[in-house]
Amino acid sequence: MPCLIALLALFMPRIVIILLVIFSDYMGQAYNTLLWPLLGFIFMPLTTLAYAFGMNEGGSISGLYLALVVVAVLFDLGIVGGSGAAGRGHSRRAV
Repeated sequence: MPCLIALLALFMPRIVIILLVIFSDYMGQAYNTLLWPLLGFIFMPLTTLAYAFGMNEGGSISGLYLALVVVAVLFDLGIVGGSGAAGRGHSRRAV
């Protein structure tokens, strides 16, 4: 079951965040305020989930959990940057 949730988080991280907020206190234990999870939900959902996982499982962001958060940041930035580059490249080929 945890592997299924991890795959779901990779493909639909915003849905997983919503489900975690509704059905558990997982996000509430990792974050002390509402601001950071809300901003993470909008701009960097994978990073938000990776940080919550690191804080809940490891107690702090260090070692393997830090590497997980860094990889999540790279995925989030790649998703945002990749879609913009693909849109620009597509319009050039059409001309």
